[in-house]
Amino acid sequence: MEREEKTVKNTIIKLLASGFFISHIPAAVTGYKKFTGSGFVGTLLALALVPLLPAGRIQYAVFLFLFISFSIWIADKAEIIYNKKDDPRIVIDEIDGYWLALAFTGRSPAELLTAFVLFRFFDTLKPWPIRYFDRRWHGGPGVVADDLIGGLFAGVLTRFIFFFIK
Repeated sequence: MEREEKTVKNTIIKLLASGFFISHIPAAVTGYKKFTGSGFVGTLLALALVPLLPAGRIQYAVFLFLFISFSIWIADKAEIIYNKKDDPRIVIDEIDGYWLALAFTGRSPAELLTAFVLFRFFDTLKPWPIRYFDRRWHGGPGVVADDLIGGLFAGVLTRFIFFFIK
């Protein structure tokens, strides 16, 4: 009975960490390498869920804080289950990063797309200081931190771009 409970718990953690198993699709096709495309589909999932996010600034900030805290915990447990540092099937961090970027932007289609492209750019290339956190921190905080910094960069840059466009 105890083993079944652990299996159920691990399955739930994988479900949440992988964006309802969406990240398993590209990872299975590409062989679970570092650049599988899982991060891209995880960010697509984050974009698809945007209509469900809180609209008010305060509500959004509280939601984001709670979701990021939850994501760190889930990513930590998932990394243990997958037995690999920052396994590509863990995409809850991409959801965090993209949603953090949206904290700095509006919700127009152009802003959503710009934040998406910039977040994918920062998440893939990991310029300094993103790479620093990606390599130095371990467990859930290490999985999530680099995406949060990438989201911060993407959000601020998107805000800057649209400040001059509007």
